[in-house]
Amino acid sequence: MEIKVMKGVYDSNEKIAAHNRRNFAEHRTLAVNILGSPGSGKTTLLEASIGMLKEKIRPAVIEGDLSTDRDASRIAAHGVPVIQINTNGGCHLDAQMIAKVLPDFDLSQVDLMIIENVGNLVCPAAFDLGEDFKVVVLSIAEGADKPAKYPRTFLEASAVVINKIDLLPFSDVNLEELKRDIRNINPDIKIFEVSCRLRQGLDNWAEWLVSKVREKQENE
Repeated sequence: MEIKVMKGVYDSNEKIAAHNRRNFAEHRTLAVNILGSPGSGKTTLLEASIGMLKEKIRPAVIEGDLSTDRDASRIAAHGVPVIQINTNGGCHLDAQMIAKVLPDFDLSQVDLMIIENVGNLVCPAAFDLGEDFKVVVLSIAEGADKPAKYPRTFLEASAVVINKIDLLPFSDVNLEELKRDIRNINPDIKIFEVSCRLRQGLDNWAEWLVSKVREKQENE
């Protein structure tokens, strides 16, 4: 019985995710689902990237959080459209939540919709939101074992942003081994090494996002 219930949940989510995906495609809006543990630096990465992105494209953000609007307030300070979704204890966003807030955006004026999921490396990977692809934010402070512990999350992602790279001298993380572990799970994944605190490595990340936006706009 439990398996049937979960299948129903996933089937329903997939149908709504397909609707969201068509909505994004009709407006040629690239949708990116950002996953990561609490404290990995997801919101900080967005804050550090938005200025560079705004020079070339029109970004907007959907923030997912358990109960506060602090992340949305931080993003709003950078002058981009943002909506906060509170899951009231839920450990992930789902497609229905995204569908409910999309009408509040003028998607004809949005090139890139960034969806920051709830801080969690398990549940968010299992729920399609209608995004074009997923990105994982992983920090050096978390240690090197996350790819092995949560392989599905890394398998389904198109890119990993390794944040807090400035902490490498103060950690036991071997960066090359970490990258090798990630590529053993997903050989095609794109890896960016950044320090949001020191504003290092962000140009390549932002340029890659812009190139993905252009690619979608040319193909839709």
